[in-house]
Amino acid sequence: RTAAFDRLDIDLAAGVAVVGSGVRWGAVVDALEGTGWAAPAGTSPVVSVAGYTLGGGHSWFSRTAGLGSDNLRAAWVLRPDGTHERIDDDSDGEAMWALRGAGGVVGVVTALELDLVRTPAQWGASLTFDAADSAAVIRAVRDLAAVAPSTLNVFTGSMRMPDAPMLPEAIRGKSFLTVQALSADGAAETFLDGVRRAGAVQRETAGPTSPAALAASSGEPTEPTAGRGAALALDRLDDAVIDALVEYRQAPAQSTIIGIDLRMLGGALDAPRRSGFASLASAGWLLHALVPNFPGAPAEPGDASIAGLIDLLAPAAAARTIPTFLTPGPSLEQCATASDIDRLRAVRASADPDGVLHEGRLPR
Repeated sequence: RTAAFDRLDIDLAAGVAVVGSGVRWGAVVDALEGTGWAAPAGTSPVVSVAGYTLGGGHSWFSRTAGLGSDNLRAAWVLRPDGTHERIDDDSDGEAMWALRGAGGVVGVVTALELDLVRTPAQWGASLTFDAADSAAVIRAVRDLAAVAPSTLNVFTGSMRMPDAPMLPEAIRGKSFLTVQALSADGAAETFLDGVRRAGAVQRETAGPTSPAALAASSGEPTEPTAGRGAALALDRLDDAVIDALVEYRQAPAQSTIIGIDLRMLGGALDAPRRSGFASLASAGWLLHALVPNFPGAPAEPGDASIAGLIDLLAPAAAARTIPTFLTPGPSLEQCATASDIDRLRAVRASADPDGVLHEGRLPR
């Protein structure tokens, strides 16, 4: 376990953080509150910084700052031969390329040096629509992607809440669509006008925000929660794909899927600042679907719904995704070209010729 690697040093003048591999994002987010800087963190405060960053990692700020792995400046690595050292692109560029997305294939990472995201004026908005407006609103979000600056990040969430007694009455058995926007550089109201006009807004909030407020608004569980899901990067989101997605999502037989998250890509993701294994360059959207595991409920209907959704969207899928969005089972070959996999195997063979490290998602 890595909990003892709890170093957290932040240099605001340089915009850099050094984070031990046992630190979770919540601690980093809290430390940056009110500083004008943000972490390239995911939506959950309990995810480890190391696991997220070394697997690629997509965040609220990815259109602005790239993947989490793009922000990896250096790492402290325990090598298979027992040596422990700090490496960066100048000292071991091939190992750094591998660490940016392929996990610990070259050693055990004990700390990371990361770029922070300059956010002089964080602004956020949330618009909630009835599920009946889903197709029109998603089209409007799709059209927004063509003009949105890289400082604007947009997540769209389709929720279909079960009629379960443990849920609050306000959402129990309800279906709705929420569009969340985050600007790293001040208010972006005008960019949302087309989205706002696409349906009847049931609830809207907008104004200055902060890293801690973002973490709270994500609604991520902080305790272990039973569930399963699947993710897919999409090359395109044309009208036919949107119509098929919404029709499938609203079918009674697919009620086991509680949430579908659609994240706008592009911006800094198309021009990574550093070379790395993980990449979403040229992909347009990142979709994630979630099925909860309720006590006593069979798993088969949810599994079938998830599989059907992935099959439905396969014609629009991008060639690769990122490791942090892999489901259990698939290897890193789902995340890279054949030449990148060959390169990764060569890096591993050089770093760990005796096979000391676990093979992970790259079978030997």
